[in-house]
Amino acid sequence: MRAGPSVAAVFWLLTATAASADPVIGKQPQTVPEIFRPDVPEYDVKVWASGFNTPWSLLFLPGGGALVSERPGRILLLDKDGKKQNRPYAEPTVRARGEGGMMGLALHPKFPAEPYVYAMLTAPTADGATVNRVVRLRHQGMTGAFERVILDGIPAATYHNGGRIAFGPDGMLYVGTGENFQAELAQDLKSLAGKILRVTPDGAIPPDNPFPGSPVWSYGHRNPQGLAWHPDTKELFISEHGPSGEYGRRKDDEINVVRRGANYGWPRAVGAAGLKEYADPILLWRETGAPPSGIAFWQGALYVAAQRADTLIKVELARAGPDWRVTRIERWFSDKPDSGKYGAFRDAVVGPDGALYAVTTFTRDDKILRIVKK
Repeated sequence: MRAGPSVAAVFWLLTATAASADPVIGKQPQTVPEIFRPDVPEYDVKVWASGFNTPWSLLFLPGGGALVSERPGRILLLDKDGKKQNRPYAEPTVRARGEGGMMGLALHPKFPAEPYVYAMLTAPTADGATVNRVVRLRHQGMTGAFERVILDGIPAATYHNGGRIAFGPDGMLYVGTGENFQAELAQDLKSLAGKILRVTPDGAIPPDNPFPGSPVWSYGHRNPQGLAWHPDTKELFISEHGPSGEYGRRKDDEINVVRRGANYGWPRAVGAAGLKEYADPILLWRETGAPPSGIAFWQGALYVAAQRADTLIKVELARAGPDWRVTRIERWFSDKPDSGKYGAFRDAVVGPDGALYAVTTFTRDDKILRIVKK
């Protein structure tokens, strides 16, 4: 969330459902220092596309070209050189307020045989309320036509809508949802807020989900914004925002490895609490903060698009038995914790050409950077 901490804290005090007690404050799992790198001379960094209005998600299409979602309510089609087409690919009805609006994009794993593009968005309902839902568009070359709602009834609010969606190696659609600044919703298995959800490409509940009849895959999340599978182990890594005033806490942004049916603690535990009932993060930004958004594995490391910190974070990892440990952290394009040369980053995606593409946001000229090793 880009608003100042005081705004976030006041909003939470007015809207949150308080937990019965303050959370257990766990330790910081990683101890390696962060290295600030305002320049990365061993990489070539160029602007691939520009002129966006609050871009949220970048999705490459087989055969060339890409889609970009803009939070106010548009999906744009780019050609293979990053040039925008004259008219939007799609303009679904959204309620773009605060962090809500047009958010994540995903492509059917059997595309183009199954010619579907998926989008998560915040929308008005017939009775005037607001809801988050995942919809499916039929790809028609230059445009995408609404086909059906895949997942509905996800709680929506001005802040903490989550919004990232992606298909996993198992062919299932994973959906990150925020807890709407109502902390206890993350622990409520009857609510779809504060969760990682898992459904089939048609929106059905897979029979091997951990809670029968429920799309919930994991819970206890505050505001997950990034999803990426390790290219070798196929484990799901997620990024999520830490507190911005709740319980007197700030920062504590996390990277988690998601396990089937696991509880990630919010708001009962923050950080690596070491309690058997909660899964601990593998990385926690306690002093510097991020907050993290889209993530991608590229050239053996995890890259994290960070918003308020205005940086692209490179995280090097090593296996430690069944777990992971962080061995090195670099903050690219930044020389201090809260500012950088390109502004905030929203998404990080590996392109079909093997380059890393990083999406900036909250600037007067939002861009997509193309990064390749020299």
